[in-house]
Amino acid sequence: MGSDPHGRFVQIYEHAYRPILGYVLRRCADPDDAADVVAEVFVTAWRRIDEIPSGDEARLWLYGVARRTLANHRRGERRHEQRTAALREQLAVSPTLAGPPPGEYTQLGQAFRMLSDDDRELLSLVAWEKLDTKQVARALGITRNAVRVRLHRARKRFARALADAGIDLPLVERTAL
Repeated sequence: MGSDPHGRFVQIYEHAYRPILGYVLRRCADPDDAADVVAEVFVTAWRRIDEIPSGDEARLWLYGVARRTLANHRRGERRHEQRTAALREQLAVSPTLAGPPPGEYTQLGQAFRMLSDDDRELLSLVAWEKLDTKQVARALGITRNAVRVRLHRARKRFARALADAGIDLPLVERTAL
Protein backbone atom coordinates (compact mmCIF):
# COMPACT_ATOMS: atom_id res chain seq x y z
CA MET A 1 0.00 0.00 0.00
CA GLY A 2 2.65 2.52 1.03
CA SER A 3 6.36 2.87 0.65
CA ASP A 4 6.89 3.39 4.40
CA PRO A 5 5.28 0.47 6.27
CA HIS A 6 7.05 1.38 9.53
CA GLY A 7 5.76 4.95 9.46
CA ARG A 8 2.26 3.76 8.61
CA PHE A 9 2.31 1.24 11.44
CA VAL A 10 3.46 3.88 13.94
CA GLN A 11 0.67 6.19 12.81
CA ILE A 12 -1.96 3.43 13.11
CA TYR A 13 -0.58 2.35 16.49
CA GLU A 14 -0.60 5.88 17.92
CA HIS A 15 -4.14 6.48 16.68
CA ALA A 16 -5.65 3.13 17.70
CA TYR A 17 -3.70 1.83 20.70
CA ARG A 18 -5.84 3.42 23.44
CA PRO A 19 -9.21 2.49 21.90
CA ILE A 20 -8.08 -1.10 21.27
CA LEU A 21 -6.62 -1.38 24.77
CA GLY A 22 -9.91 -0.13 26.28
CA TYR A 23 -11.90 -2.56 24.13
CA VAL A 24 -9.78 -5.50 25.26
CA LEU A 25 -9.62 -4.46 28.94
CA ARG A 26 -13.42 -4.34 29.08
CA ARG A 27 -13.53 -7.94 27.84
CA CYS A 28 -10.60 -9.49 29.68
CA ALA A 29 -10.63 -10.29 33.39
CA ASP A 30 -6.84 -10.17 33.78
CA PRO A 31 -4.88 -7.03 32.76
CA ASP A 32 -1.86 -9.20 31.89
CA ASP A 33 -3.99 -11.24 29.50
CA ALA A 34 -5.35 -8.00 28.05
CA ALA A 35 -1.81 -6.77 27.43
CA ASP A 36 -0.98 -10.03 25.66
CA VAL A 37 -4.08 -9.76 23.47
CA VAL A 38 -3.34 -6.14 22.54
CA ALA A 39 0.24 -7.05 21.71
CA GLU A 40 -1.00 -9.86 19.46
CA VAL A 41 -3.43 -7.48 17.74
CA PHE A 42 -0.58 -5.14 16.83
CA VAL A 43 1.70 -8.01 15.80
CA THR A 44 -1.05 -9.02 13.38
CA ALA A 45 -1.33 -5.42 12.22
CA TRP A 46 2.41 -5.29 11.55
CA ARG A 47 2.37 -8.58 9.63
CA ARG A 48 -0.62 -7.47 7.55
CA ILE A 49 0.19 -3.76 7.27
CA ASP A 50 -0.58 -3.74 3.54
CA GLU A 51 -4.09 -5.12 4.17
CA ILE A 52 -5.11 -2.47 6.72
CA PRO A 53 -7.57 0.03 5.28
CA SER A 54 -6.76 3.73 5.44
CA GLY A 55 -8.18 6.39 7.71
CA ASP A 56 -10.55 5.54 10.54
CA GLU A 57 -11.28 2.23 8.82
CA ALA A 58 -7.91 1.05 10.21
CA ARG A 59 -9.21 1.31 13.78
CA LEU A 60 -12.35 -0.60 12.84
CA TRP A 61 -10.20 -3.27 11.16
CA LEU A 62 -8.18 -3.53 14.40
CA TYR A 63 -11.40 -4.00 16.41
CA GLY A 64 -12.14 -7.01 14.22
CA VAL A 65 -8.63 -8.37 14.81
CA ALA A 66 -9.04 -7.74 18.56
CA ARG A 67 -12.37 -9.57 18.60
CA ARG A 68 -10.87 -12.63 16.87
CA THR A 69 -7.75 -12.51 19.06
CA LEU A 70 -9.93 -12.41 22.20
CA ALA A 71 -11.92 -15.38 20.92
CA ASN A 72 -8.68 -17.31 20.35
CA HIS A 73 -7.49 -16.32 23.81
CA ARG A 74 -10.73 -17.56 25.41
CA ARG A 75 -10.54 -20.85 23.51
CA GLY A 76 -6.96 -21.25 24.73
CA GLU A 77 -8.03 -20.56 28.31
CA ARG A 78 -10.82 -23.16 28.05
CA ARG A 79 -8.40 -25.74 26.64
CA HIS A 80 -5.97 -24.95 29.45
CA GLU A 81 -8.71 -25.33 32.06
CA GLN A 82 -9.79 -28.66 30.54
CA ARG A 83 -6.21 -29.97 30.50
CA THR A 84 -5.70 -28.79 34.08
CA ALA A 85 -8.91 -30.50 35.22
CA ALA A 86 -7.90 -33.71 33.43
CA LEU A 87 -4.47 -33.58 35.05
CA ARG A 88 -6.00 -33.03 38.49
CA GLU A 89 -8.23 -36.07 37.95
CA GLN A 90 -5.25 -38.14 36.84
CA LEU A 91 -3.23 -37.05 39.87
CA ALA A 92 -6.14 -37.82 42.19
CA VAL A 93 -6.15 -41.45 41.08
CA SER A 94 -2.38 -41.69 40.90
CA PRO A 95 -1.04 -39.88 43.97
CA THR A 96 2.51 -41.15 43.41
CA LEU A 97 2.77 -38.81 40.43
CA ALA A 98 1.87 -35.77 42.49
CA GLY A 99 3.82 -36.36 45.67
CA PRO A 100 2.56 -35.28 49.05
CA PRO A 101 0.18 -32.33 49.36
CA PRO A 102 2.06 -29.09 50.16
CA GLY A 103 1.10 -29.09 53.84
CA GLU A 104 2.25 -32.67 54.39
CA TYR A 105 5.95 -32.55 53.54
CA THR A 106 8.13 -34.85 55.51
CA GLN A 107 11.36 -33.68 57.08
CA LEU A 108 13.12 -35.13 54.07
CA GLY A 109 10.90 -33.10 51.73
CA GLN A 110 11.51 -29.96 53.75
CA ALA A 111 15.28 -30.51 53.56
CA PHE A 112 14.99 -31.02 49.81
CA ARG A 113 12.99 -27.80 49.39
CA MET A 114 15.75 -25.90 51.22
CA LEU A 115 18.21 -26.68 48.39
CA SER A 116 18.74 -24.23 45.56
CA ASP A 117 16.55 -24.55 42.47
CA ASP A 118 19.55 -25.82 40.49
CA ASP A 119 20.36 -28.54 43.04
CA ARG A 120 16.72 -29.65 43.24
CA GLU A 121 16.43 -29.78 39.46
CA LEU A 122 19.62 -31.80 39.08
CA LEU A 123 18.72 -34.28 41.83
CA SER A 124 15.16 -34.57 40.50
CA LEU A 125 16.31 -35.35 36.97
CA VAL A 126 18.47 -38.16 38.29
CA ALA A 127 16.22 -39.58 41.03
CA TRP A 128 12.70 -39.00 39.70
CA GLU A 129 13.17 -38.87 35.94
CA LYS A 130 15.83 -41.61 36.01
CA LEU A 131 18.12 -39.74 33.61
CA ASP A 132 21.80 -40.66 33.38
CA THR A 133 24.55 -38.00 33.30
CA LYS A 134 24.59 -37.92 29.49
CA GLN A 135 20.83 -37.32 29.37
CA VAL A 136 20.98 -34.69 32.12
CA ALA A 137 23.78 -32.93 30.23
CA ARG A 138 21.60 -32.75 27.11
CA ALA A 139 18.55 -31.59 29.06
CA LEU A 140 20.48 -28.83 30.82
CA GLY A 141 22.73 -27.90 27.90
CA ILE A 142 25.98 -28.52 29.81
CA THR A 143 28.80 -31.06 29.57
CA ARG A 144 28.68 -34.50 31.18
CA ASN A 145 31.66 -33.53 33.30
CA ALA A 146 29.81 -30.44 34.56
CA VAL A 147 26.84 -32.68 35.42
CA ARG A 148 29.08 -35.05 37.40
CA VAL A 149 30.68 -32.19 39.35
CA ARG A 150 27.38 -30.41 40.03
CA LEU A 151 25.64 -33.66 40.94
CA HIS A 152 28.41 -34.56 43.40
CA ARG A 153 28.14 -31.12 45.02
CA ALA A 154 24.32 -31.21 45.07
CA ARG A 155 24.36 -34.61 46.75
CA LYS A 156 26.79 -33.34 49.39
CA ARG A 157 24.62 -30.28 50.08
CA PHE A 158 21.53 -32.49 50.34
CA ALA A 159 23.30 -34.89 52.69
CA ARG A 160 24.34 -31.89 54.83
CA ALA A 161 20.75 -30.57 54.82
CA LEU A 162 19.49 -33.99 55.88
CA ALA A 163 22.07 -34.21 58.66
CA ASP A 164 21.12 -30.69 59.82
CA ALA A 165 17.48 -31.84 59.96
CA GLY A 166 18.51 -34.84 62.08
CA ILE A 167 17.77 -37.35 59.32
CA ASP A 168 20.18 -40.24 59.06
CA LEU A 169 19.46 -42.24 55.92
CA PRO A 170 20.89 -45.71 55.50
CA LEU A 171 23.83 -45.87 53.09
CA VAL A 172 21.65 -47.57 50.44
CA GLU A 173 19.20 -44.65 50.34
CA ARG A 174 22.00 -42.06 50.36
CA THR A 175 23.67 -43.54 47.30
CA ALA A 176 20.36 -43.39 45.40
CA LEU A 177 20.36 -39.63 45.79
